[in-house]
Amino acid sequence: MPDRSTRRLFVITALAAVVGLLAGAAAWVLLKLIGLITNIALFHRFGWTSPSFSTLHRSPMIVVAAVVGGLLVSLLALWSPVIRGHGIPEAMEAVLTKHSRIQPRTAVAKPLSAAISIGTGGPFGAEGPIIVTGGALGSLIGQLLPMTASERKILLASGAAAGMSATFGTPLAAVVLAIELLLFEFSTRAFIPLVVASAVAGGVHAGIFGSGAFFTVPDHRFSGLGTLPAFAVLGLAAGVVAVVVTKGLFFVEHLYRRLPVSEFWHPIIGAVGFATVGLIAPRALGVGYDAITDVLSNRLALGTLAVLAGVKLIAWWLALASGTSGGTLAPMLLISAGFGSLFGAAANHLFPSIGVSQGAFALVAMAAVFGAATRASFASIIFVFELTGDYKSILPLMLATVMADLVAAVFLQESLMTEKLSRRGLRVHAELEVDALRTITVADVMSPVPEHAQLNGDTPSVRPDDIVHTALERMLEEETELLAVVDHGEIVGVCRPGDVIRARARRLEHERVQPGWLTRLPKRRI
Repeated sequence: MPDRSTRRLFVITALAAVVGLLAGAAAWVLLKLIGLITNIALFHRFGWTSPSFSTLHRSPMIVVAAVVGGLLVSLLALWSPVIRGHGIPEAMEAVLTKHSRIQPRTAVAKPLSAAISIGTGGPFGAEGPIIVTGGALGSLIGQLLPMTASERKILLASGAAAGMSATFGTPLAAVVLAIELLLFEFSTRAFIPLVVASAVAGGVHAGIFGSGAFFTVPDHRFSGLGTLPAFAVLGLAAGVVAVVVTKGLFFVEHLYRRLPVSEFWHPIIGAVGFATVGLIAPRALGVGYDAITDVLSNRLALGTLAVLAGVKLIAWWLALASGTSGGTLAPMLLISAGFGSLFGAAANHLFPSIGVSQGAFALVAMAAVFGAATRASFASIIFVFELTGDYKSILPLMLATVMADLVAAVFLQESLMTEKLSRRGLRVHAELEVDALRTITVADVMSPVPEHAQLNGDTPSVRPDDIVHTALERMLEEETELLAVVDHGEIVGVCRPGDVIRARARRLEHERVQPGWLTRLPKRRI
């Protein structure tokens, strides 16, 4: 018979499969709803498929539609305040402080508000709201049934991964992103349900949209070792772009907070701002997936490309900072792809022997900028690879993304995902580390039995081969600061809080600088 933990794993995995189906359905509904609202509000026709904004004509009605959308989002936010922004920080907050409980209304209000915002011209993608909606569905199932907070967290993360997988058809990147931003752990009990949910949602995506790459790009030539220095420089430059994009957003958010009006009016003010800027380049509004494809395929003139990326950045700043509902991924992809293409044009002009297309630089820049801005570099590498299906891009993606992350680590204390939480007093520790309390045994840290100690049969005990984490759990359960260490019926030591701290101190020893061979060489006398 399987033990309780194994039985629970089967249950959570089965529930994760259900969450994957629900998130896939939610993705389909949201994308269709965005298409409907976009056609009605901006193109004045009826249709369920999102149109290309390349055919959108400049008109004051663009501003009117955006303002109406901002007003509706503000009204929805009165009912469900969590819909403001891209939503991932709120999902992280639910994991960290609310036992992964998300209100039921979020599963309705978030996709509806996002459809209104994007459909009326908001310069966002649908992926962020769908990720949050999937997470809300997972959380709701976890609240409906009896389970631990950790199990509910797994279902929340499974729903979020399923939402991303259903939108883009990138199941592997969705799993990694959920681990990096929501789970804060890498374990069998979390990994299996997460993969199942993402795979099921990916199957839904394939059934609806087909199994090809999300972005159709030409066969870019990556010439191996000789081109890696160029991509390393691109990575450093992309890190600077990530810093500018992130700090720019924080600055605009600060300006909104200083406005002498209530938060209710911010999305309306933001709508006036982004729609007015969008009149310069209407294609910068809306989702923009087709524009990203054009950038990757080198179909845009350099001047057009620069204007499109610049307008998209300013419009996105004005919109997202206002607290309206929208995502970060699609805008960041277009902004970074535009930058990468411009970088590639300059690189080929200065060094014609490079022989790498602008689209190749654009492709790599997407992963580098997004990974550095969100501090989810591993997910970004896999995500862009899955989006395009171009395996030859792996080496440049890896190098440029970590170089960009290096720059961001120097200049960014908080990422796009954690800055809002930091302002609320929450510190997010996203590093996946081995817990020293789970790798060191009680025998390694226990103390001798004190003289004249009164240890009778009622004293809580642990075994020498138990891990220190088990001893800590026993102390908390029994509300005691003294455990007897019993081996074959004989007390061989005691374990106290100080011994637990000693286990943690052993981990710190590995972080101390130790002398190397060069420091031990005798110094020559002059």
